[in-house]
Amino acid sequence: MSIKEFIATIPYNRISLRDLFAFEKSPVNILIALMTLSFLVMFALGVAIYLEHGHHAYGVSRQHPWGLLIAVYIFFVVSSTGLCIVGSLGDVFGFKDYMAVSKRAIFGSIVTIISGFAVIAFEIGHPVTMVIYNVLSPGLTSAIWWMGTLYGIYLTFMVVEFVFLLRNDMRMARYVGFFGLMFGLLAHSNLGGVFGFLNARPIANGVFYPTYFILTAFITGIFITFIILGFRYKLNFTEEIKKLLTGLAKIQALLISILIFFVSWKMLTDIYDGLPGRADVALHILGSWTFWIEVVLVMIVPMVVILRNMGENLKAIFWISLSGMIGIFFMRYNLVHDAQLKPLQMLKIKEYQLAPEWIHYFPSAAEIMISLGGLGLCILLYFIGSKLFNLDADAHH
Repeated sequence: MSIKEFIATIPYNRISLRDLFAFEKSPVNILIALMTLSFLVMFALGVAIYLEHGHHAYGVSRQHPWGLLIAVYIFFVVSSTGLCIVGSLGDVFGFKDYMAVSKRAIFGSIVTIISGFAVIAFEIGHPVTMVIYNVLSPGLTSAIWWMGTLYGIYLTFMVVEFVFLLRNDMRMARYVGFFGLMFGLLAHSNLGGVFGFLNARPIANGVFYPTYFILTAFITGIFITFIILGFRYKLNFTEEIKKLLTGLAKIQALLISILIFFVSWKMLTDIYDGLPGRADVALHILGSWTFWIEVVLVMIVPMVVILRNMGENLKAIFWISLSGMIGIFFMRYNLVHDAQLKPLQMLKIKEYQLAPEWIHYFPSAAEIMISLGGLGLCILLYFIGSKLFNLDADAHH
């Protein structure tokens, strides 16, 4: 079978353009539609400003070169890896209770990583030449080169796996999904390594982030699964979905417990040794409100809600998943910003140098618009996919 013939066998819903963008006119749906449209308009405006002014349109500087777009890119690719893990529970590892969400999770992983690529494309400067020279002159010692390459391979496997899921070819979906999961974990742990390799930034350097990224990806994937299934079933879940989500809620409680353990020991070890650039930065982080938003929305509130009813209050968990994703955003923003809090200094022998101050950064309007545009693109792509493809496990077209 040729590639053209294989593509022709992919099942999809034959609908008109009018039907493609039709939706139930409920207040919530109208609000989401207006938000998505406004975000896409913002994306176009932000890109236009960037194309006119370049990186001068952003709030970054030589002292703080990584800004909001890096954090949002990480937010999306973390979400993609997390959804890949959730989707793999059913079609790769054979847990039948989770088969019902496999197609939605895998499609969500594709949509979120595409959205991440769309955002980062306007941060790296020359995305076209990057693709060309990524092949012609690969930087094999560069963690960022490996990140881009591995994510490209991962996306390819995710697309192929999704096609096999649509064709109900579970045998091939299992094989392709396994390799997609492996490359996703490799790419994501390597993304953590981008921060772990920062020898000049003691607060980030070390083996913590490669494992932390995988853990928080799984947590993010479960949050998003509750959100997409909550909207799909309008919080009126079937018995099958209730069993699925209750199981995920209990897994989430375990993962958040491990996360609390990880973060607590990270802070303790950072402060205990008194190392300049690590202990003082850790203390500064503990005094920041953005860190405590992350702690409250991602760790404390979800743990209390899940353990109160042993994961059976699914409507409550849906709402704390929405707030949890806000906390996940701050988690990614804090990760990027906190690594750059303390400025690097030149070694001066004969000249007096003032003590460094904390670096302050706030995203520009262009950065905010492109970031919100990435979210709008993500919602739009998922909405179109839910119209074109059968993402439920209980029906075949």
